[in-house]
Amino acid sequence: MEPTQQRALAVDIGGTKLAVGVVDGEGRVLEYLRAATPKPSIPDGGELIFRVLAGLIGELKTDPAEYAGVGVGCGGPMRWPQGEVSPLNIEAWRGFPLRARLAEAFPRVPVRVHNDAVCLAVAEHWRGAGQSTQDMLGMVVSTGVGGGLILGGRLIDGHTGNAGHIGHAIVHADEPLCACGAIGCLEAIASGPRLTGWAAEQGWRSGMPPAQRTGRELVDDARRSHPVALMALQRAGRALGLAIASATVLCDLEVVAIGGGLSQAGPLLFDPLEATLRERIGLEFARAVRVVPAALGQESGLVGAAALIFHPESYWSPLDWA
Repeated sequence: MEPTQQRALAVDIGGTKLAVGVVDGEGRVLEYLRAATPKPSIPDGGELIFRVLAGLIGELKTDPAEYAGVGVGCGGPMRWPQGEVSPLNIEAWRGFPLRARLAEAFPRVPVRVHNDAVCLAVAEHWRGAGQSTQDMLGMVVSTGVGGGLILGGRLIDGHTGNAGHIGHAIVHADEPLCACGAIGCLEAIASGPRLTGWAAEQGWRSGMPPAQRTGRELVDDARRSHPVALMALQRAGRALGLAIASATVLCDLEVVAIGGGLSQAGPLLFDPLEATLRERIGLEFARAVRVVPAALGQESGLVGAAALIFHPESYWSPLDWA
């Protein structure tokens, strides 16, 4: 079968949604299904999440015999490349053997698991906003904040596979406490749940149930000029600008592509981000960096997961692993 006719099973796992799809060798998503990520409290909750994921995969119409491999993006951290995952935003998975469980189901093809934000970065470099670049950062700003680094045209993994994890760059000296245990992380300020929590503390929708205090509602209220909602997005934008300024001078970036649910806020988020970035970058070489919305939208995680299968020479370093 020609490479462009091959198909990969692609999986994108986050704190709020599970997505599965079939992607061809040109990065086109041929099938796409999603479901809410369960938040079980029962002792075998990790198994429940995996059963929901397996059921979703089973609903795809493509014959599994056609899969060239299984690519997965999952929230981190994780043991890599073993694919044992402990997402901060999925409490029921701690050291869950995700790669091994999927390899049991698909024993004849490679199964490759990486960070979900890494998969966004890979997708944007392969088929999105960073196609013509050699050095870029891809970011997810959603339930969590993560990132992936492409330098010299190749994915940079780091010795544990967690390079590019910009969500845990420190952007505030004194607060707030992050789920990772550190103080002042970008994720603790700019992720959707932490941002809406901060806004509620300031009086935004304080009398409403949490289900009506989502990032989408926050953005909608900011578009209606709600003062606290506007302040919240300005706060997130400033924190993102600080982190990106540091990453740019450290890595000599050309492009930063930002995806995830909160990126849909548009100028309400990107304007304070840009203002802070330009204020904090002093070195001439760094001023050319461009910060843009991710081009592939909700499909980016699946496209990047498939690229782990189709282009391991650029995006999957441990070639001795399946």
